[in-house]
Amino acid sequence: MAKIKSLLSGAAVLLLAGCATKSPQQIYTWGDYQDIVYDYYTSKTSPQEQIASLQKLITASQASSKPVPPGVHAQLGMLYSNTGNRDLAMAEFNAEKKQYPESASYIDFLTTKK
Repeated sequence: MAKIKSLLSGAAVLLLAGCATKSPQQIYTWGDYQDIVYDYYTSKTSPQEQIASLQKLITASQASSKPVPPGVHAQLGMLYSNTGNRDLAMAEFNAEKKQYPESASYIDFLTTKK
């Protein structure tokens, strides 16, 4: 009986050890994206500062060979639009749609004047 308990204990330890893995790899480099969006809604920083932060996030994503997180180009497009730079806004909206086709209907909603 003791031998069976010992074997079962050993098997349990091996099973649990086999389940242990490294922490999952992040798909995106989020940086301070949440803070940037929060600042957008609370006006804690200027639009130019938010634009610079998002551009820095895009650069960091590209440097780490990770895709730009969803919503970043759209947020940057809204900032450009709010500062009167329609051409850059549309470029960012199109970048969002290209990278995340599922966002197309939302981006089209944002960019359609009624």
